[in-house]
Amino acid sequence: MRLTGLIAVFVAAATLVACAAAGPDEAQQQAATLTPAAKTLAITDASFSCIRDLKPVRGFYVGNLLGNVDATIAAANAGGGTPYPVGSIVQLVPGEAMVKHPPGFDAKTNDWEFFELDVQPVGSKIRVRGSTDVVNQFGGNCLSCHAQAEAKWDMICEQGHGCAPIPVTPIMAKAIQNTDPRCAKIDNLPADQVAALQQLAAFRAAAATRAAPPAGN
Repeated sequence: MRLTGLIAVFVAAATLVACAAAGPDEAQQQAATLTPAAKTLAITDASFSCIRDLKPVRGFYVGNLLGNVDATIAAANAGGGTPYPVGSIVQLVPGEAMVKHPPGFDAKTNDWEFFELDVQPVGSKIRVRGSTDVVNQFGGNCLSCHAQAEAKWDMICEQGHGCAPIPVTPIMAKAIQNTDPRCAKIDNLPADQVAALQQLAAFRAAAATRAAPPAGN
């Protein structure tokens, strides 16, 4: 499994109240609307919540910010050739997401937008968004990776889709999903997931070292 695209306050007190009263899917639908005039998808911090509130598909999660979840799941399970519908959200890990906009948003991304999120127990904050400036936690550009997917996969990276590998194993991805700070805590993670998180920490440290400027500069 390979999905990259690697994690302001909430828009208003009224939005917080509405989302708190709604179920997870309904809350996300309230947080993203398709504006009639510009036909663009309005996405805010509140559009992203616990990753496990989305629908699991082969180790990653999908949803739809406009409520068309069944169509998004159908596209994910179609075996290629079925574009994801507008509003689709795809996530492998809590701190990264990609969302499908209406046609005409960005031809080079098949109308996907990539998000780097700061996730905390109190909620999500969009750190970086767009197409060219979003990188994963290992420094890889999200668009550069997803652009390698064969056309029939609509920019989605999985095993055999044509994308370059990233150092996130299925067990590691599951461990990251199970420790999303926005979700209810899971006590006593399996030993293989604990080990995977330790390995991930080492990967991140190595990536940070490579990205750091030489001493004395």
